[in-house]
Amino acid sequence: MTATPIFNFSAGPAVLPREVLQQAASEMLDWHGSGMSVMEMSHRGPEFISIYKQAVADLRELLNVPPNYKILFQQGGGLGQNAIVPLNLAGRRAQPATIDFVHTGSWSGKSLKEAARYANVNVAASSKDQAFTAVPPQASWKLTQDAAYLHICTNETIDGVEYNFVPEVPADVPIVADMSSHILSRVIDVSKYGVIFAGAQKNIGPAGLTLVIVREDLLEHALPICPSAFHWKTVAEHESMYNTPPTYAIYIAGLVFDWLKRQGGVAAMEQRNIEKARLLYAALDADDFYQNRVAKENRSRMNVPFYLRDEALNEQFLAGAKARGLLQLKGHKSVGGMRASIYNAMPIEGVQALVDYLNEFAGR
Repeated sequence: MTATPIFNFSAGPAVLPREVLQQAASEMLDWHGSGMSVMEMSHRGPEFISIYKQAVADLRELLNVPPNYKILFQQGGGLGQNAIVPLNLAGRRAQPATIDFVHTGSWSGKSLKEAARYANVNVAASSKDQAFTAVPPQASWKLTQDAAYLHICTNETIDGVEYNFVPEVPADVPIVADMSSHILSRVIDVSKYGVIFAGAQKNIGPAGLTLVIVREDLLEHALPICPSAFHWKTVAEHESMYNTPPTYAIYIAGLVFDWLKRQGGVAAMEQRNIEKARLLYAALDADDFYQNRVAKENRSRMNVPFYLRDEALNEQFLAGAKARGLLQLKGHKSVGGMRASIYNAMPIEGVQALVDYLNEFAGR
C-alpha cells in the first residue's frame, strides 16, 4: 500500500528540501568524521568556522552580493530587526530622526509600530483602505526629504502582497527591505538596497536565524542606546561571532544554499516559482468558488491567501486537504480563510496536488 505523499504549505516554520533534511539526518551524530554533531561544536572551532564561511560564501554567490556589503547572522527574527534596524540607522539624522514606511500589510504594520519607539514615523503610503490588497503606486507616496531610511516589506506573508518594483528614492536615503518570506525566490539587485533582512524560517531554514545584508557605510550610525550584541558594526567586526550565533540553524541554512546552487541558482528557482504560482492562481481564478483578493500585479509567488465562497465549508475543506496529505492550509488568524505558502522547497508536484484537490472540492 503506497503512503499518501505529504505536502506542507506552512507559512513558517516552513518546508525544507527533503535532500537537506536527509543530509542533516545522516550527519547528526558525526559531522564529516569529526566525532561531533554540529549541535555540539564550539562556534569558534575550526569545524564550525568552516561551515560558517562556506554558508556566507554561498549566499554571497547566490544573491551576487557586492563586496561592500556585509552578511550578518543574527537572532531575534524579523520582529527583532524591527527594533534593531532603527537602533542602527536612526542616528544617520539629527534627533529625532524620521523614518519613512510604506504600509502594505501585517508585517510592515508591526515594523512601523516598533520603529515609532525610537524615531518619528512617516507613513508615506498605505493600502489599508484597500484591505491591504495592493502596493500603492509610488506616484502616490509622500516621502520625507531627509528620512533616515525608507522601510518596505517586499512580500507580506500574511496578506500575500508582493512588490513588483524597486522604489526610487533620493541617493542619500537607503531602502531597508524586509524580505523574510521571498528572499532567494527571485533575482534581486542587492545594490538597490541599503539593508536587506530576513527571518530564515520561511525560505531558508529553521527558526532562530536572521540574515542581514547591510552596506558598509551604514554600519556607523547606531544610536547610543543600541545594545552591543545588536550593533551591526560590532557583529560585522566579529564575523557574527560576537555572541554565540544560532549554529545549527546556520548549518542548515548552508545546506539549503548548497541545494539552491545545485538547482541552478536563484534565476532557475525564480522560473520554477513563476510556474508554480501561475498553476495555483489559475485554479483559484477558474470560477468564483474561491477568491484571491490581491491585485493581480501584486500577487505573491510565495504566499497565496484565498477564501471559499461559502466559508461555512472551511473546516470540511481543511479536513479533506489533511486526508490527502495537504497540510497547514489554514489562513492566518488575523485574516481567516486559507493560505498556501509555496516556497522554494515546495515541489511543483505539491502545487499540482493542491490544484487537483481544489478542483475536486469545488466540483463536489
